[in-house]
Amino acid sequence: MHKFFTPINLFTDTHAFIQGDDVKHIYKVLRVTAGEKVSINNLQGEEYLGEVEEISKTEVKVRLIEKLDINNESPISITLFQAMPKATKMDLIVQKGIELGMDEFIPVITSRVDVKLKGEFKKLDRLNKIALEAAKQSKRSKIAKVLEPMSFEEAMEMMKEMDLIVIPYENATGYGIKALKEEVKDKEIKKVAIMVGPEGGFEEEEIENLKKIGAHIVTLGPRILRTETAGFTCASLLQYEFGDLGGEI
Repeated sequence: MHKFFTPINLFTDTHAFIQGDDVKHIYKVLRVTAGEKVSINNLQGEEYLGEVEEISKTEVKVRLIEKLDINNESPISITLFQAMPKATKMDLIVQKGIELGMDEFIPVITSRVDVKLKGEFKKLDRLNKIALEAAKQSKRSKIAKVLEPMSFEEAMEMMKEMDLIVIPYENATGYGIKALKEEVKDKEIKKVAIMVGPEGGFEEEEIENLKKIGAHIVTLGPRILRTETAGFTCASLLQYEFGDLGGEI
């Protein structure tokens, strides 16, 4: 059964209306026809079973049958503060991060971010479209957002509001996610921040400043991971230890 997201303002008590790019995809690619059952999400985490009633070139009308008791979201909310990567690496970071249950992606300007990237990050619309498609594919109950870039200092201020701050760092040794879990075992963990450095890594001063706001500097193992790999590797480990990966037993 196909799943679609449409804003809550396009819902009535009995119907939902799909507009925009999805319409062409529905009748040209998926070849959905009237009478077919679909799942439709209102972008607020609420999902419904529906039946397609009408399809035009600009709109798909869906009759709402019942509200579904579905929540595919993790008990922890992860925000990834990603030092701006080169080329299309952010595409992969967003796509895989969505699959792993991340809720927000914030590009960050750290000291070693390539100077050419500063002030030229104009891909938010495309990245949010990637987030939408990844949310559909992975059956998320809500769509994560890619936010405007911010400075390292702004990112630190935002991270202070989190329950847990985790910094994968190539120079960290010994202290990893297992030790971290033991250290915070008596603390309620709901909001998690991960900050990943750029291709050139963090400056030592940046690491020291992160420690001052309570960040946990962790190793992800003996091998050096690329910037586009470190974030979702760290997220996977955190989802396993604190979230919903790995099953219930």
